[in-house]
Amino acid sequence: MLRMEHPGLVVRQKSPLNLECQFAALSDWLTPTDQFFVRSHFPSPELDAAEWKLRVGGMVRTPLQLDLAELEDMPRTTLAAVMECAGNGRVFYVPAKEGLQWQTGAVGNASWTGVLLRDVLARAGVKRGAVEVLLVGADKGMVDGGKKTASPGPIAFARSLPLDKALSDSVLLAYAMNGDVLTAEHGHPLRAVVGGWFGMAWVKWITDIHLLPRPFLGYWQARDYFRWDRGSGEPSLVPLSTMEVKAQIARPVSGATVRVGQSCRIFGAAWSGEAAIEAVDVRVRGGAPWQQATLLPPLEPYAWRFWEYHWTPTHPGRHALSCRARDAAGNVQPEAQRADCESYVANWIVPVDIKAVDRQETQAEEFVI
Repeated sequence: MLRMEHPGLVVRQKSPLNLECQFAALSDWLTPTDQFFVRSHFPSPELDAAEWKLRVGGMVRTPLQLDLAELEDMPRTTLAAVMECAGNGRVFYVPAKEGLQWQTGAVGNASWTGVLLRDVLARAGVKRGAVEVLLVGADKGMVDGGKKTASPGPIAFARSLPLDKALSDSVLLAYAMNGDVLTAEHGHPLRAVVGGWFGMAWVKWITDIHLLPRPFLGYWQARDYFRWDRGSGEPSLVPLSTMEVKAQIARPVSGATVRVGQSCRIFGAAWSGEAAIEAVDVRVRGGAPWQQATLLPPLEPYAWRFWEYHWTPTHPGRHALSCRARDAAGNVQPEAQRADCESYVANWIVPVDIKAVDRQETQAEEFVI
């Protein structure tokens, strides 16, 4: 369902507002702000940028209160980074999982401008013994957890980062997106940008930063946005963090028709967490060998990578187009869904079914090139 207030976006939920981009329309390496997906847990807070303050406290030597002008006067950094909702692709789970039924469009790549989080922390002075940095948003409300534990009264959306990640050059407190002031839906006046991590870490409408002496166990970290880890034998809950390697086909779309003997461009994007995309492979039917696609510029450490593969069908019939990505750390996109990720991290290979026809077949068919 499309809504005129947000042309080109799919409404997944009206209140709070959750909007999905149409991945099949992918064209610009930087996703236009008005086509960038929106993920909200509560209604957008009404914040006056002139009155807003960022408070920094906890295990710091000098608690701070900074207004937007003071942040803008600090050294600025611009980072191109892809953000993917941890629930992107949830609709492909079998059996179905609870939660917003995102397809392939809860992902986007933008240019973010702001101040490095570590510069703000340096001004406050981090005390010895601090292990995590908690980011707290102004959005808050009641959580009906369904099968999960409901919240103990109204709570804010808050997530923490390990101190080493918070001090890296991939974490910004951003006040601009694609060269313009953040929109209200994207976190104005200030949001986190956490390169390589799923979107739940990119806290919007930040009002408070706390340095903590122990891991944060708030609702959005201990009761939601987690997976099971079996690395120590018995499974244990681990908060979601880095994105996992993934490629998606934008075009042709499922159900498209192509002509036998005519070149077809298979095109999409790929991304991963802390490692760069090293290769994307394409397969044109089940059991066929994988063929390497061409990676397209630009190449930025935390941005997605466009890719393409030109294929000419030789005979009519149905074809299942698949793609898989591999990153520089050796991670390869899996063939099948995993049971340990609850309803998140849907990064397995999802084929796109198309049909190849001879030229003499009905002219009523719609073709893609």
